[in-house]
Amino acid sequence: MISPSTPSDEYGELQRLVDDVYRVNPSHAVPRMDVLVRAEINDLSDDLMEVVNLLPAGSYKRARLCDQLNSIITAHGWAYLYGTVE
Repeated sequence: MISPSTPSDEYGELQRLVDDVYRVNPSHAVPRMDVLVRAEINDLSDDLMEVVNLLPAGSYKRARLCDQLNSIITAHGWAYLYGTVE
């Protein structure tokens, strides 16, 4: 079992997800479904998929997506475990 004070092996996976989603065109807005599909492609863990599944419907520019993901991560108390995104 992972201690809450030890970063997970999946630390940084959400940052990689955000980077992948915006790799081609960093300034465009992406629909929630694109983020969900990319999360599945990246084979995120169940906990991280829970974070992505909690995203509200809509389209997201990078800053807004990061704000939403960070809010969800913080609400779960997982910021140290999985990292935040920018």
